[in-house]
Amino acid sequence: MTFQMSLRVVGNYISEFPQDSGMHLIGTHRPMDVQVPQVVTKLIFAYNLALRDPVHTVSLQQFVYEKLKAQQELLGEQGFHALMETVDTEPKIHFNCPHLILKQILSIFQPCTEVLFIDIFHEYNQTLTPVLLEMVHSLQGTTNLEDISAILIKDAVYNAVGLAAYELFDSVDFDHWFKNQLLAELQVSHNRYKPIRRRVIWLIGQWISVKFKSDLRPMLYEAICNLLQDQDLVVRIETATTLKLTVDDFEFRTDQFLPYLESMFTLLFQLLQEVTECDTKMHVLHVLSCVNERVSIQIRPYVGCLVQYLPLLWKQSEEHNMLRCAILTTLIHLVQGLGAESKNLYPFLLPIIQLSTDVSQPPHVYLLEDGLELWLVTLENSPCLTPELLRIFQNMSALLELSSENLKNCFKIINAYVFLSSTEFLQTYAIDLCRSFCELLKDITTEGQVQALKVVENVLKVNPVLGPQMFQPLLPSVFRGIIDGERYPMLMSTYLGVIGRVLLQNTSFFSLLLNQMACESGQELDQILGNMIEMWVDRMDNITQPERRKLSALALISLLPSLNSVIQDKFCGIIHVTLESLYDVMTEDPETGTYKDCLLLSHFEEPKVTEDEEPPTEQDKRKKLVSFRCYSVITN
Repeated sequence: MTFQMSLRVVGNYISEFPQDSGMHLIGTHRPMDVQVPQVVTKLIFAYNLALRDPVHTVSLQQFVYEKLKAQQELLGEQGFHALMETVDTEPKIHFNCPHLILKQILSIFQPCTEVLFIDIFHEYNQTLTPVLLEMVHSLQGTTNLEDISAILIKDAVYNAVGLAAYELFDSVDFDHWFKNQLLAELQVSHNRYKPIRRRVIWLIGQWISVKFKSDLRPMLYEAICNLLQDQDLVVRIETATTLKLTVDDFEFRTDQFLPYLESMFTLLFQLLQEVTECDTKMHVLHVLSCVNERVSIQIRPYVGCLVQYLPLLWKQSEEHNMLRCAILTTLIHLVQGLGAESKNLYPFLLPIIQLSTDVSQPPHVYLLEDGLELWLVTLENSPCLTPELLRIFQNMSALLELSSENLKNCFKIINAYVFLSSTEFLQTYAIDLCRSFCELLKDITTEGQVQALKVVENVLKVNPVLGPQMFQPLLPSVFRGIIDGERYPMLMSTYLGVIGRVLLQNTSFFSLLLNQMACESGQELDQILGNMIEMWVDRMDNITQPERRKLSALALISLLPSLNSVIQDKFCGIIHVTLESLYDVMTEDPETGTYKDCLLLSHFEEPKVTEDEEPPTEQDKRKKLVSFRCYSVITN
C-alpha cells in the first residue's frame, strides 16, 4: 500500500465523524493529559476504526498462504501439485515465511510513519520539542544490554531526533551530545548493541549538515574508521552512508580527511567486495565515487585495488544495467583523480565507452548519459590521442542524428578531440562531421545552432589551415546569415566569430569564400564585401563577451591598410568599433600606471593552482597553449 493509498483509506474513515474543532485531551503513559489538535485525534480514531475492517487488517499474502497450506494438507502433496499446475500465473505463487512478510510490511509503512511524524513535528514544534528532549535526557548513558525493550526505545528516540534535526537546531547542543554521549555509544562493541551503533552513526549523518563543528570531524573520521570494521554488515553499510554525507558537506576540509583516506578507502573497497546485493554494491560505489571526487588527485596512491576489481564487477553485472551505471560514475571520478595516468586504464575503459555510447546496442538506453560523461573526461585527461580512442568516434554520427538532450555533451566531446589532435582527427572524420552538422543545423533550436557553430569556431581556431577546407560546405550559410542580418544576437555573434577566425587566420581562404559568395549571389565582389563590413559594424553591439569583441575588432582592422575603395569608405566605422573594443579590454597596470590589454598573453606558462583549486586537466593546458599560438600567429 502506498503512502497516498494509506492516507485515502484513513481519510474515508475520518469522513464518517461529525466535523468539530478545537483541541482534545488524550492520556499518555505518564500521569498527565496532553492537549492534541483535532486532526491528530481524528487520525487516531480513524486508524482504530480501520483496524476493525478486515480489508485493512488482514494480510492478503498471509491469508492466501494459510488457505493454500490447508488445501495442500487436504489434498496431499501430489494432488495439490496437480491443482497448482492448472493455475496459469507468472510468477508462480511462493510461500514466504511470516518474518519476511513482516519485513515487507515494515518497508512500506515505516517511511509513511516517518513522513507523518516530520509533518506533525513541524506544525506543533513548540509542543513536541520539550517532550522529545525529556525522552533524550532520560536515556543518557549506556543502556542495559539485557533490556531489549530499552534498547528499542532508545533506537526509536534517536530516530526521532534525527528526523527532526532541522526543527531541533536551536534546542539541541549536538556537539556536546556527540562528544559526551554518542561517541561512547559507538564504542560499545557488544552484539546486542548493534542497533544502537547503527542508529547513532545514522543520527550523526542527519545532523552533519545541520549543526556539527568542523573541529570535531577528525573524531568522527576516527569513529567511522572503527565502525567500517564492525562485525555487523548493516552497521558498516550505514557507516558508509554517513561517510558520504560527511565528505559531501559544504564544510568538508580535505586536510582534515587525508590522514584517514587510505584506511577508509581500503575498508570501503573491502565492503564493496563483501556485499552481494546489486543495490548495495551500487550504494557503496557511490560512496567511493564521492570520496574520490572530493579528494581529487590525492586518491591516486590508493586506487590500485579498485582499478583491478572493477573489470570483474563489470563482467558480473552484465544483467544489471543500473549497477553498470554506478560503475561508470565511479570510473568518471577515477579518471578525474588519475589525470593523465588514466591512460593505463584504456584496455578496460575504452571498450566500456564504446559499448555505452553505441546506440545499436540495447544497454545504451541505460548507459548512454554516463557513458558520454566518461568519454568526455577521458578525452580531457588524455595526454595523447591513441588509435583506439580515435576509433570510438565512429559512434558519434548516430548520436548526432538523435538530436537528444545529450547533444551538448556530444559537442563537448568533439571539442575535446579537436584540442587533443586536430589534424589527425579532422583528416579521419571531418567529412562525416561536416555532413552531420549541415543536417543538424536545419533541425535544432537557435541555442543548439550556437553550440554547434562554436565547435566549428574551435576547429578554425586550432587548425586555421585545414579547418576552413574541411568545413567549407558549411561556411556559405554562415556568411549569408551575416549579410542577411541574423536577428538573434547570440547567433549573429557566433556567425561573426566564425567568419572572423577565417578572415584573421586564413586570409587566402577568406578571399575564396568571398568569390564563391559573389558567384552564388550574382553580385560584385566589392558589393558583397561592403555589405558584410556594414552589417558587421552595425551588429557589433550584439557581441557582449570581451574576447569576441576583440576578435571582431582584430578581424576588421586586419583589412587595413588597403587601397580598396569599399574598405576606405567603411574606414570610419571600422575605427569606431575597434576603439570601442579597445576600451573594453584595456586596464591600468597598478605598478606602472600605464594601460595594457588585459587579454594579452605575453608568454606561455603552466597555470598556478592553489590548494583549494582543482588542478588543470590536460585539455585545460592544451586550450591555453592554443590561445598562445593564436596570439603568436596574429602578432607575427
